[in-house]
Amino acid sequence: MAAGIREKQTVALKRMLNFNVPPVKNSTGEPVWKVLIYDRFGQDIISPLLSVKELRDMGITLHLLLHSDRDPIPDVPAIYFVMPTEENIDRMCQDLRNQLYESYYLNFISAISRSKLEDIANAAIGANAVTQVAKVFDQYLNFITLEDDMFVLCNQNKELVSYRAINRPDITDTEMETIMDTIVDSLFCFFVTLGAIPIIRCSRGTAAEMVAVKLDKKLRENLRDARNSLFTGDTLGAGQFSFQRPLLVLVDRNIDLATPLHHTWTYQALVHDVLTCMQRSPFPTKIPLRNGYGKVGGTDRRPLTDKMWRSKEGNWNQSFWKNLSVPELTGKLRSLDFHLNRVNLEESTGTESIPAGARPKKKNKKSYDLTASDKFWQKHKGSPFPEVAESVQQELESYRAQEDEVKRLKSIMGIEGEDEGAISMLSDNTAKLTSAVSSLPELLEKKRLIDLHTNVATAVLEHIKARKLDVYFEYEEKIMSKSTLDKSLLDMISDPDAGTPEDKMRLFLIYYISSTQAPSEIDLEQYKKALTDAGCNLAPLNYIKQWKAFTKMASAPTSYGNTTPKPLGLFSRVMNTGSQFVMEGVKNLVLKQQNLPVTRILDNLMEMKSNPETDDYRYFDPKMLRGSDSSVPRNKNPFQEAIVFVVGGGNYIEYQNLIDYIKGKQGKHVLYGCSELFNATQFIKQLSQLGQK
Repeated sequence: MAAGIREKQTVALKRMLNFNVPPVKNSTGEPVWKVLIYDRFGQDIISPLLSVKELRDMGITLHLLLHSDRDPIPDVPAIYFVMPTEENIDRMCQDLRNQLYESYYLNFISAISRSKLEDIANAAIGANAVTQVAKVFDQYLNFITLEDDMFVLCNQNKELVSYRAINRPDITDTEMETIMDTIVDSLFCFFVTLGAIPIIRCSRGTAAEMVAVKLDKKLRENLRDARNSLFTGDTLGAGQFSFQRPLLVLVDRNIDLATPLHHTWTYQALVHDVLTCMQRSPFPTKIPLRNGYGKVGGTDRRPLTDKMWRSKEGNWNQSFWKNLSVPELTGKLRSLDFHLNRVNLEESTGTESIPAGARPKKKNKKSYDLTASDKFWQKHKGSPFPEVAESVQQELESYRAQEDEVKRLKSIMGIEGEDEGAISMLSDNTAKLTSAVSSLPELLEKKRLIDLHTNVATAVLEHIKARKLDVYFEYEEKIMSKSTLDKSLLDMISDPDAGTPEDKMRLFLIYYISSTQAPSEIDLEQYKKALTDAGCNLAPLNYIKQWKAFTKMASAPTSYGNTTPKPLGLFSRVMNTGSQFVMEGVKNLVLKQQNLPVTRILDNLMEMKSNPETDDYRYFDPKMLRGSDSSVPRNKNPFQEAIVFVVGGGNYIEYQNLIDYIKGKQGKHVLYGCSELFNATQFIKQLSQLGQK
């Protein structure tokens, strides 16, 4: 949209950190030093948007969790950013009584109730601290922005609004109301921050309809209260939606259960799929870090020699690594995590035996932030993995060329081997040297990003090779597009070398969901036996069978298009011989654009197309005086801006599909949101819990 949701939420946070006054641009004065106190909800909202350096620039010298042990700092103001829960209110009242800070700026992520506000007022009076409570604000920031065009409702307590929570067979009406209210509160906050009142469309008879009814009512009530409306004046975002309002499409996760289980092939979705697991991986690191230590074959730890790293031509010595199979190179085991735009890699020594009584070797932990300032990530997060691998290699070669140029200039100036600082101290008027020196910070940043993506992509590659994820991706694409299969499903499941039990279960569930007609009982028993022999838990299948029996999709399965990825042969044919990524045997698949169900629904509603799939979608306009149970849109013009929100959980596959779709629509913008963001492992776990008898 004209201003992305990330920018709008960041502006709101910076205003809050400046005592709820818009910060002055290009201000040369010292900021007011202050303390930031947040709960876990506030931490999750801030961390993807503001770095520690940015907080420091805003005058935040210390940021602490509300429920941690905090010492008094009586001459410093404190900014609180918390949810208005009973527990948080009690702790804030305790802080007032203990006179921890000079003054208190209380900011609530969601609107605080009058009764809780009175509790704070009573505590302030009792502590004789009324004058110290400087400001109390409802910030309406109860959502997490991960991208310019992507947001998720919550990270803490996300199981309370999960797919499992909504679809539990024993859920009570009261519990469902609570879940819907939680989702609606966050969506309301989202639209207050966006500064827009949407037109709402949703499917009938689903959780999405319940959300739509409640959201329409909440927006309508706020608009009716003209004095306290949050959608007037400055909050409307300088009139960027004055000519046309955005469309909100609310869809239920149940319209498409295959996509969340699908093996993927784009960088960001792959990272989320294979790295969000915080468990030790059985797959070793294929390419150790330069200047690091590795263990090749035996149990000794020794420096990686140049023979291992360099060939005679000066390239990476691929032949050395190529001759080592995955089990032979067991230098490191990884615990991996991708969470709120941060990748954590935890490396430990492999299967070395530790002598009795010896202290275990310390694990090496590395964290990488995949932020908006990471140009490589922004450019390639939606690219197929082969392109990412090639691009990392190209960036590496470009960096080496620049590095060699700096070294050559150093040699010419006669300071070979001197301190790096010697360059900056030279009063030399040579234009080239001056340019080289001035580019050093940029060069170092480039090196940091290359190291980051080399390590992340290598970790992903380990999973691709060891689990044959390229084979799974291609096979599932054929199933979903009803193409001819070159290998029977039973053979795929029975192959002991192809994937984990979870990979096999995901494959079979996609087949079962996508089938026009369910397999016969005899065939199903054969599949079940093969899955059990492969070590699969059949609980997810139990739930999918029930789901398919009770949903309309049993008679009209969702269409996933009819195009399949085009293989360009194996990676070894396209990667140059100096590549740092050893990819022999991995397929180089090129993606073809096809609209997933969520994207297709958006296209129908955004372009005002008549389609049986969406013709009976309900229509809500919160600005209308009276609500109506209509499916007929009053607005006949195509929408320029839309928000797709998935009730029951979303994923990066759908997000990327929407982004690819909108690239071909000039002047149009789309945002993707979901009640929780899960990968296939987390979704399978929820299906398993629902399927347990």
